[in-house]
Amino acid sequence: MINSLFVINNQGKIIIEKHWRGIISRQIVDDSNGGKGLSMKEPYFTREDVPPVLESNKYWLLNVLRDDLTWLCPVEREVDPMLVFEFIHRIMDILTDYLGEVSESSIRENFVTVYQLLEEMMDYGYPLTTEPNALKEIIMPPTIMNKMMTTVGAAAGVAPKFPQSMSNIPWRKAGVKYTQNEIYFDIIEEIDATIAANGTVVSCEAHGNVQANSKLSGMPDLSLNFVNAKVIDDVSFHPCVRYRKWDSEKVLSFVPPDGQFKLMSYRASLSPYQAMPLQIKPQIMPTKNGGRFDITVHPRSTDGKPIEKIVLTLPMPKSTTSVNATCNSGQYMYDPVNKSIRWEIGKLSQRDRAPVLSGTFSTSESNPEVGMSIGLEFQINMYAVSGLKVDSLRLFHEGYKPYKGVRSMTKAGKIHIRT
Repeated sequence: MINSLFVINNQGKIIIEKHWRGIISRQIVDDSNGGKGLSMKEPYFTREDVPPVLESNKYWLLNVLRDDLTWLCPVEREVDPMLVFEFIHRIMDILTDYLGEVSESSIRENFVTVYQLLEEMMDYGYPLTTEPNALKEIIMPPTIMNKMMTTVGAAAGVAPKFPQSMSNIPWRKAGVKYTQNEIYFDIIEEIDATIAANGTVVSCEAHGNVQANSKLSGMPDLSLNFVNAKVIDDVSFHPCVRYRKWDSEKVLSFVPPDGQFKLMSYRASLSPYQAMPLQIKPQIMPTKNGGRFDITVHPRSTDGKPIEKIVLTLPMPKSTTSVNATCNSGQYMYDPVNKSIRWEIGKLSQRDRAPVLSGTFSTSESNPEVGMSIGLEFQINMYAVSGLKVDSLRLFHEGYKPYKGVRSMTKAGKIHIRT
């Protein structure tokens, strides 16, 4: 069971607190660092080296850092910490769905909605309603009109609305009707990779999500087949998926929620040959009080799909005083504050000439350090690097034939190219 939730900003101030099993003093936040208290200049909970589980005299303090906000839950010692972490991440996902962006300002602008969601999502320390579609039947998303109605209702002591129709499936309401029955799937994969200076792939894997948008009438029972389901591993499913069916036949059998939801997430190991859609060849040659650099980008086969939104970030030595560079594709910009070059190439296909960025830099030191790691961003539409594809979709217990739409996208995750 979860006792309370504190949301702390990057100045160490509590912006939200919610208690489900009696009020816990705010002093627990100040005393959490071994009784040493928090430094307002360098808040303890906004440092990335903070362990996820901290110990106090009475509670375990489980915390998650995301986007300059720390989400802290004090719990009794017998509670499974993974349950708490999952609930914290579910809260953040729900708030992202409602607010678009979870930040201190968005939370302050939607205090009423946030507190209503926290009230509905947990009952006396136990998770209650955590499905976005079910919550939206109870609490309206914060549009301008809904904010006015919610504020007036809260001031008058009026409770939020209740679902019009209940069903025995918690993630789907009853009586759903559409004139056109359709369901869409988006396969989105991110590549995490480390590339050596000579182009050798040190490590590489893809993390994927299958997002769904269901607009189906009644209570549809679906069966989704993939062409090559064996390429994926470490699969996590929405509660609607029947795991035994997947475990035995690698088939997704489920009754979908109404609207948008994440059907599954997975990991896929990639071979060095299929791993990177771009080959980056960096050359950094230090000289006295500076150096020169040359970066060449070569596209690889992506089933004929162009690689879009290509951006390279080249950090320069901290002692850099000036940069002079040219490129034959796209445009670059040097940031003298962060000491980095941002090269926006844009769109690239195999038939295009290889983009090259070359130039020189000057430093205030005679022997500057040039051991840098290049960052890479890109996006490929209608392409899944793992090779995962949807084969067929079957519908049971309903008399119509749904329209099925499938899109794929591969983009860069955490990619580091050593120089």
